Parts: sequence; C-alpha cells; structure tokens
Amino acid sequence: MCAALLVLFRANSDGLGGLQTFSTRFLGIFIEAAPFLLLGTLTSGLIEVFVNRNHIARLAPRNRVLGAGCGVLLGFAFPVCECGVVPVARRLFTKGLPISVGVTFLLASPVMNPIVLLSTWSAFGMGPVLVGRYVITAIVAAGVGLVFALAGRPRDLLRPAAMVGVSGGAVDAPPRYLDVGAGAAAAETGADKLIPRFRAALSLASDEFVDMGRFLIIGSLLAATMQTLVSQDALLSLGRGTVTSVITMQVLAYVLSVCSTVDAFLALAFRGTFTTASILTFLIFGPMVDMKSTLMFLSVFRPRAVLYLVLLPLLMTMAVGIWLNLNVSL
Repeated sequence: MCAALLVLFRANSDGLGGLQTFSTRFLGIFIEAAPFLLLGTLTSGLIEVFVNRNHIARLAPRNRVLGAGCGVLLGFAFPVCECGVVPVARRLFTKGLPISVGVTFLLASPVMNPIVLLSTWSAFGMGPVLVGRYVITAIVAAGVGLVFALAGRPRDLLRPAAMVGVSGGAVDAPPRYLDVGAGAAAAETGADKLIPRFRAALSLASDEFVDMGRFLIIGSLLAATMQTLVSQDALLSLGRGTVTSVITMQVLAYVLSVCSTVDAFLALAFRGTFTTASILTFLIFGPMVDMKSTLMFLSVFRPRAVLYLVLLPLLMTMAVGIWLNLNVSL
C-alpha cells in the first residue's frame, strides 16, 4: 500500500510539474508578445485616425514588383514584431494598401526593423547570419507577396473586416471608421484639436487589442502545449543532417513562437550543434510564421489564404536552407 501511495504521489508530482512547466511557458510567450501586440494596435489606431486613404493610394506603388520591394522596406517605417504587425497590416489594407505590398510587409516587417537588426548584430556580429537573414527574408517575403498579387482579387483573400476601402475596384463599400463616438467624427472631419483624435486612436487601439488578443492567447496556449508535450531532445536528435537540420529548426521556430526581437539570442544557443544554414532558417521562418501568428492571420485573411501564408514561406525557406547546406560553407 505504501508503494502504491508512493507511485501515486510521484504521478501527481509529475502532473503538477508538467502543469507548472506549461504555465511558465505560456506566460513567457504571452508576456513577451503582449507589449508588441499593444504597440501594433496603437500604431493601427494612429494609422486609422491620422492617415488618409488618399495618402496610401498616392504613395503605394501600383506596380506589383515595386510594391513588393516597398513592402520589404515598410518594416523600417513601422518597426513591429510578428505580433504587432498583424493589426497594422489589417489597418493598412482598409486604407487601400495593395495586396503585394501588404503581404510582403506582413512577412518581412518582423525582421526588417531596427530592433531586430541590433539584436541579430549583438548575437552574431557582422557576418553571414546577419546578412543572410536580411537578404533571404527580403527575397522570400517579396516572392510570397508577388504570388498573392497574382493569386486573385482582394475579396478572395481578405476577410470583410480587412477590406473596407481596399482600392483597385475590389470593394465598392465606402470608407468608414469604427464607431467610437465623437472622437471618430473629429478624426474623420479633420478637427483642429488633437486631443479628440488621440482619444479616437486609443479607443480604436483598445478595441483591436481585445480583438487580436484572443488569437494571441489561443496561439500562446497551443505553443506552450507543444513545448510541454514534445520532447526537445527528440527534436534536437534530428538536427544533424543536411535536410533534417533545416526541418527541425523550422519546427522549433513554429512551436517555440519566440518574438523576433529576441530570437537571435535563442538561435545562438544552437550554434555548433546545428548548421549555420539551419540556424538561418530558424531566424527567417520563425518571424514570418509561428503558431500564434498563424491564428492571428485568421483575423485578416480567409482560411485558404492563411494556408498559403504558412506553406509558401515554409517551402521557400526550406529550399534555401537545404541548398545552402549542400552548396555553401557558412
């Protein structure tokens, strides 16, 4: 009987330990991502109130190739990570941003911003990892943006909430602001006083933070569950080969869901164990697509478009990583 009680105690201890591990990982992912989601929703509210659709229509290139290039550089204008970029992209779509620019911005911005540039330089210095991360990210993001530009009309790719005011004749609905009372009216009529406009922006930001926050919570729960249930040692044992090392790092990037502002320091821990090409894959694919951002994409894109948003970067970064392993000594 004592032996049975001992076994039961150990089982309960293991269960409590697993629950504690799950809670710690969930809170770590959520607390790391929430400030950047807040930054993104604040930026989104300011864009809605202060940026006119005519500005977007005038400044955004209509040429698809130029639009993809513009989307890559747009990350430096809106320095947000993969959590904050989704509400910003959704707001820009409602302002008339072309699909090629918006999708490229969505995928490239988590890397193409000054904070990530500094963190990657601090972790790896000036070398193939830093240069490769930016060059390959630009190529992959622009390539996916061009595919989306050629894939169909905005109404076939975007959810209705992200299509208000989309240019190009895809949506005929008149532009509107979310209903936030007098603040929105002041923003729409261009009132001289800034305080009502900032109030409108904050009201929009708070609504969007709640809307996007549920996707962040669900994604963080799923990521923490995967981290708890899937053995890290099992994944690491697959990371020795030319192909398996790349795939393993992609799985880790998707499951761990680490914010792009700090992922370089995590990747540094794999140096010497994994090939440089597979580490590059981790640093490129993870900021573009992870478990929490996949769910957040569903607030902007239709399910089939989300599937393409995941598969295209996955296959493109996989191909680049394997090619580098086979042909380039980094």
